[in-house]
Amino acid sequence: MSYCLFVYALMLITCFLIPAVSKAQDQKKPKIGVVLSGGGAKGLAHIGVLKVLEEAGVKVDYIGGTSMGAIVGGLYASGYSAQQLDSIFRNIDADALLQDYIPRTSKSFFEKRNDELYAVALPFNNFKIGVPTALSKGMYNYNMLSRLTNHVRYVRDFNQLSIPFVCIATDIETGQEVVIRNGVLPKAILASGAFPSLYTPVEIDGRLLIDGGVTNNYPIEEVKKMGADIIIGVDVQDGLKDRNNLGGASGVLVQITNFDMIEKMNAKRKATDIYIKPDVTGYSVISFDLGGEIITKGEEAAFSVYEALGKYGEMPKKESEKIYATQLEDILSIDSVRVNNLNDFTRPYVLGKLRFKNNSKITFQKLSDGIGNLSSTQNFSAITYYFDKNNEGKEEIVMELKENPIKRYLKFGLHYDGLYKSAALINVTQKKVFFKNDNISFDAILGDNFRYNLNYYYDSGFYWSFGVNSRLNQFEHDSYVDYSNGEALASLNVHTINISFSDFTNQVFAQTVFAQKFLVGGGGEWKHLKIDSEALENTDPVIENSSYMSIFGYMKFDSQDKKHFATRGWHFFGDFKSFLYSSDYTNTFEPFSIAKGDIEFVHTVFKRLVFKVQSEGGFAIGERTVPFHDFVLGGYGYNTINNFRHFYGYDYLSLAGDSYVKGEIGLDYEFYRKNHFNFYANFANIGNAIFEDNRWISHPKYSGYALGYGLETLIGPIELKHTWSPETKDHFTWISVGFWF
Repeated sequence: MSYCLFVYALMLITCFLIPAVSKAQDQKKPKIGVVLSGGGAKGLAHIGVLKVLEEAGVKVDYIGGTSMGAIVGGLYASGYSAQQLDSIFRNIDADALLQDYIPRTSKSFFEKRNDELYAVALPFNNFKIGVPTALSKGMYNYNMLSRLTNHVRYVRDFNQLSIPFVCIATDIETGQEVVIRNGVLPKAILASGAFPSLYTPVEIDGRLLIDGGVTNNYPIEEVKKMGADIIIGVDVQDGLKDRNNLGGASGVLVQITNFDMIEKMNAKRKATDIYIKPDVTGYSVISFDLGGEIITKGEEAAFSVYEALGKYGEMPKKESEKIYATQLEDILSIDSVRVNNLNDFTRPYVLGKLRFKNNSKITFQKLSDGIGNLSSTQNFSAITYYFDKNNEGKEEIVMELKENPIKRYLKFGLHYDGLYKSAALINVTQKKVFFKNDNISFDAILGDNFRYNLNYYYDSGFYWSFGVNSRLNQFEHDSYVDYSNGEALASLNVHTINISFSDFTNQVFAQTVFAQKFLVGGGGEWKHLKIDSEALENTDPVIENSSYMSIFGYMKFDSQDKKHFATRGWHFFGDFKSFLYSSDYTNTFEPFSIAKGDIEFVHTVFKRLVFKVQSEGGFAIGERTVPFHDFVLGGYGYNTINNFRHFYGYDYLSLAGDSYVKGEIGLDYEFYRKNHFNFYANFANIGNAIFEDNRWISHPKYSGYALGYGLETLIGPIELKHTWSPETKDHFTWISVGFWF
């Protein structure tokens, strides 16, 4: 009996002691907090430190960061391992991180033209020229962070993440520190890293936020408030630099933000239990292209205190169960799209740019492309989005768009080619002229041949859009084509005749996007052509002076990554035009039509070696046509209008006919960044009615070759091409400078 009482008493004591001992042990186990400072690209060293922490078995209980420290810390808190972050950041596009890189394939046809015509665009309001508020809206960064945090897209309290997390931003209007513990995770960490002048400020809860490094670049206090007993801090901040080591504008800004921070860091360093200072000397805040080296610097610094870290090592020294980027679900089932109220643009306009509607299944790439479409319009100064549940509990994407207050722009361009000669372009673009979604653009082209181009366009997104275009093109040049079947050349006993060519065209059109890829449209046109030659002294110098009315339809598809020096993608253009009326200066007009098509494929076959193949052709339909609308081949580097087409080996305005077929193959090698060597060969048959017999498929009557050098520059491509033809034995060297217009 006494034995039973003893056992019972022992069990009773054990029941009380075990919880007490466990509680005592829990109290002895310190909570580990990690603080990650800001420092731009130098903050990639944080990843190296986290890798060593995991190797040492250190379990992080709380994490806080500023700027790049917030980005790395936020992703780590969401569930990624340090090794996974290493893989992610070693494969990012360093150039895209620093500027708004928008793939050409995600742009509308209108935006493609805009980007490939003007070298410089400046805001112009109240008769004052402004400058952009920042180099980048950070859309690449936001899209990347949204995808990487998709698995926690519904989390709004950062304490509910795998590791409780906090980050710091700065209110640009008050200069106050803003502590962010909840909200949309990618938006919060983007705000914390919005480096002044480099990235556009981020609006959260009505406050305009920029880089937290301005007010608190090492948030040790906030991590301690979360409950951390031991602080492991990683500091990648610069000390003050002398005038010889400041560097450029980014270096000056970093120096300014460092004044107060360095003074505060003395006390913060003393409050840090394990202080890690990676040696990132020689790296700047934008050295993302050297990310691998910087991560290694973080590892080296952490290994130097490995013994101290090992005191807190408890978790198994193996890869924990983490989210990995390539395993993330890439398909989003969007039940509804919510857009905030806009003054200048309609919801259909926004959906049309996104290229998806309610009840859509999309990939993150398609979402990124749609956001790129919105950004490329320049109609929105800030674009963010997040995922939520709608009233029915289904997936909803919420678009938060801030309309650009700038409605007017001045744009400039320069060009030189052998046909139009030198030209300077001045453009004025005004948005929201009469309605929401519309804009008007006027190009004045000054130089050897005055030209202009006026466009008005109303964009209805997924619905039919409409526009008006008016343009004047004119040039003077020696021509092998006399537009009189060779009679003028024969009468003068010459091979070429100097002509003045003037084309004044006005169009109204409507167009829409078909199958989210093809642009289809049609409209009506009034055109006046005038062609004359002072060489015709003894006869009427005016060869043509007629007005024409026509209707037209077209289809376009363009998936090429660049217009000039493309490395991949397809291009297709098909056009049909029917001439119904002419004032008929030569008394030879009868109604006729012209059909033409152009298809091009570009593919990178080996590293920077690109292969191109192109085929095009056209023909007239009708009993009789006028030669002034013939296809004309020759030259290179000029903006093609009407039926003028490039052709290597022959001078400008060399070959003409009412029908033609042409093929081209080529190789382009980028031997150094933005520097190209290329070789092209083209072949053609051209004449009158060549499709009525086998002339179009016979052995090519005309051929030419080109060997060239090209350089991609701010004002557009600079190209030098030497061309020759085996038929004529003639050689030509052409220079083209700037975007074609």
